[in-house]
Amino acid sequence: MESAQGRIKSSKRRTIVRSVLGLGLALACVSAVKREDFKTCSQSGFCARNRAYADIAKETPQWVSPFQLNPSSLRLHKGVLTGDLINVQEDKQPSDKPALAFELHLLDTDAARVRINERNPIHPRYDGVQDTVLIKPYGHATEESYQKLGKDENGILTIQYGAQSQNTVRISSAPFKIEFLVNGVPTVILNDEGLLRFERLRNKEEPKVEEEEGEKQGEEASSDPLVEQKPGGNEIEIAIEKSDLEKKLEENLWEERFKEFTDSKPRGPESFGMDITFSGINHVYGIPEHASSLSLKATRGPDAPYTEPYRLYNLDVFEYEGDNPMALYGSVPFMLGHSKNSTAAVFWMNAAETWIDVEKSPEDKTGGLLSWIKSKKAVQPAATKTHWISEAGVLDLFVFLGPTHRDIFRQYASLVGTTALPQAFSIAYHQCRWNYNNQQDVAEVDAGFDEHDIPYDVLWLDIEHTNGKRYFTWDEAKFPNPTEMQESLSAKGRKMVTIIDPHIKKDGDYHVSKEGAELDVYIKNKDGSSDFDGWCWPGSSQWIDFYNPKARDWWASQFSYDKYIGSTKSLFTWNDMNEPSVFSGPEITIPKDVIHYGNVEHRNVHNLYGTMFHSATAQGLTHRNETNQRPFVLSRAFFAGTQRFGAIWTGDNVASWEHLELASPMLLTIGLSGIPFSGADVGGFFGNPDAELLTRWYQAGIYYPFFRAHAHLDSKRREPWLFGEPYTTQIREAIRTRYTLLPFWYTLFQEASVEGTPIIRPMFTVFPEDEAVFGMDDQYMVGDAILVKPVVKSAVIRSNVYFAGKEKWFDIKDYSVEQGPGFKDIESPADKIPVYQRAGTIVPKRERPRRSSKAMENDPFTLVIALDSVGEASGRLYLDDGESFNYEKGDFILTEFKVSKGVLSSRKVKSTTATSVESSFAEKAGGLRIERLVILGATVPLKKVTVGDRTLQASCSQVGGSYVCTIKEPQVTIGKDFDLSFA
Repeated sequence: MESAQGRIKSSKRRTIVRSVLGLGLALACVSAVKREDFKTCSQSGFCARNRAYADIAKETPQWVSPFQLNPSSLRLHKGVLTGDLINVQEDKQPSDKPALAFELHLLDTDAARVRINERNPIHPRYDGVQDTVLIKPYGHATEESYQKLGKDENGILTIQYGAQSQNTVRISSAPFKIEFLVNGVPTVILNDEGLLRFERLRNKEEPKVEEEEGEKQGEEASSDPLVEQKPGGNEIEIAIEKSDLEKKLEENLWEERFKEFTDSKPRGPESFGMDITFSGINHVYGIPEHASSLSLKATRGPDAPYTEPYRLYNLDVFEYEGDNPMALYGSVPFMLGHSKNSTAAVFWMNAAETWIDVEKSPEDKTGGLLSWIKSKKAVQPAATKTHWISEAGVLDLFVFLGPTHRDIFRQYASLVGTTALPQAFSIAYHQCRWNYNNQQDVAEVDAGFDEHDIPYDVLWLDIEHTNGKRYFTWDEAKFPNPTEMQESLSAKGRKMVTIIDPHIKKDGDYHVSKEGAELDVYIKNKDGSSDFDGWCWPGSSQWIDFYNPKARDWWASQFSYDKYIGSTKSLFTWNDMNEPSVFSGPEITIPKDVIHYGNVEHRNVHNLYGTMFHSATAQGLTHRNETNQRPFVLSRAFFAGTQRFGAIWTGDNVASWEHLELASPMLLTIGLSGIPFSGADVGGFFGNPDAELLTRWYQAGIYYPFFRAHAHLDSKRREPWLFGEPYTTQIREAIRTRYTLLPFWYTLFQEASVEGTPIIRPMFTVFPEDEAVFGMDDQYMVGDAILVKPVVKSAVIRSNVYFAGKEKWFDIKDYSVEQGPGFKDIESPADKIPVYQRAGTIVPKRERPRRSSKAMENDPFTLVIALDSVGEASGRLYLDDGESFNYEKGDFILTEFKVSKGVLSSRKVKSTTATSVESSFAEKAGGLRIERLVILGATVPLKKVTVGDRTLQASCSQVGGSYVCTIKEPQVTIGKDFDLSFA
């Protein structure tokens, strides 16, 4: 959920929505997104102006950026290099336009920060994104970073920085350009194409009134520079006709219309843009959310697949199209570039509407005379040229030079934070639809899982559970005893989630609405004096202003048990519609000129609104307890930093093979952009999947970090057993596979919470030198150990799988072996998809079937050890209580396993009995035993297995050219170090 009720086809959507809401009807779904409801670049004034500027640059021979950095203005103070940036076209004559302020910060995290802002603008430009997005401390700029500072023979300023001084920044003054080099090789270049453009804030000029012809007689000769003076006072007007592109630079400066909506733009134009070149790199990734490929496609150039730039503007785009750069529910302005020789990334820290063009310049490999001629000149390496355009704010850019992907993830996470370590239940299976009808329906669905022996952890309730779409309430006729309902689920180790959106029904008898009005915490209209009123699910609604600290605290207080009547500690929250979605607004969102706390226009912070809502909700769930419980909150909208507050999902997808296929690249992109806890609605939200599609989606969905099935109000019921056999068995086996791997998943979440790494990973991040995988997004890695290839087409029984590296891969079900590197044709029958464990890894599992993850917490472990070509392997296991924040006090177990020279060793990296914690998890859980070892890839059957003075038996069978050996009950625990030898 969810877009407009049933999604309306009529072009007069707003009027119809009001009548539909008033009647309480549910309309039928439409068949596809209404593209005319959403802007293109040409309909977005600032995008069109900056793109026109880029076209002028391309069409102008010998184009040079008009910006120059004044060398005499450079100062180094407290680790920040500052200077004056001058536009010689605007500033060559005396004017009231002071230079722009330039800043360079070289941080002790090895990241670099570049900022460009106006000096003394007529109004302060919004610069508050950093206060919300960046964690503190996010890194320090120190003067020690500038010790190796100098100028080369061309007067270009050079600074070496980085842990080993491997990075260099070169700053050219005229024209202004910044190059970031790694080991002397240019990697990221700013303003290389000269597209830096900065619209300064200004006062609106009144239209000039033309004088009558008679009034001109006797006046002094014109001083217009476009008028030539001739002897005797005669003059000849020289008309310089502006080109169509030049005219575009002056369009939609002060007011902008889209359909029936007008954006008043009271501050006028304030956009800016700059080109960023990834030199030597032909694959770039990131900038979610788009229903597109992992490796971003070109939007510029003669062979560009797209003609529109990628757009970042959080919008409620239901049933979105595939292979499209349209904006969707979330925005993260992070881009990573990769080649065989280098890896780099940038973070464009801006929460206003942003567009990004991508143009690729491959290295010439055609041969022949042209190549020979080019070889006599400077060879231009492959490059990806990007053009970033934002509507408002300041230019605030971070550059990360790695050199590895893990370094970049760490550097980026040091700014925006890592994912919050979730409660253990939240990485298990979630069952949802719009809507489970009543308390009896909930009980029957819950019983159905038990009857069919299918595990699940969470049951969700959508908007129909409320009293008339009033959040924090229950429909008493349908859910007369919500506390009893939750306690019944909790007795089985299960939880419940209810939906709570940011729009508040305008109703003086509704306690939340009334309190919000009394506290004055709603977003204001453009005049700043009255509360904004729009239409959403409840009808006339108001939106909480989460930029107001008072509003955030008040919202968090609504989750206390004495206010949210009927809630318990096993009830968690789903934040939907938080782009925000406004049925009566332009592009189905809130107008840009509404006002937030501090007199901040919404246009400056639009993409952050959902994250602020997400944050306040997580705060409420945390503070409602005295039991130190971690929150769980799912959000649809997201921005950089969202990962600190919970999970997200890809929005209102469709029950189609296309959308199943889209899920993998979308989730991989979101994950490498810093938000690893993400998923897609299994089965598709809109429509009705057939049994084959639903089964294949479950088989893929068990490898999404967030694993939830969800369906629309008008979709047929599709609980996992409703299609009958063989599908019930196939879906049950898929879900059980997820549960057996929960120890592995939880360990990956802990790693992500510390290091900022993705959980599901593009192939290129694990095999960075294998060019065959750079554009691959139809298969991926879970951690560094498990390879997954979803089946995304109907009637497929064989899959073409790429096995990277010169190593073996073991099927996780039958342990059959494939040898890399190369593509192999692999069987993928109806009951399985290709999933392989990589040689050299150890995967922890729990293999006893249970009804929920909570019921598994005392179960023993199995270690699956896949030996590499020299007989080695390694892996980790992380455990804590799965619920509280006690792990922050050291109450957890982290164990590393390693096989070398025929010995499996187990060593505690960290295991602390936390004296400040009343009941130590580590002390109790340290006795959990390992009940089985499965060794894959043994060259000979194991004959002798010993632990200390004990001798154990191994059962071995030959699979392909190697052996699979099982050792049962080795009588070792995760809380004590041990060495087990085998030969």
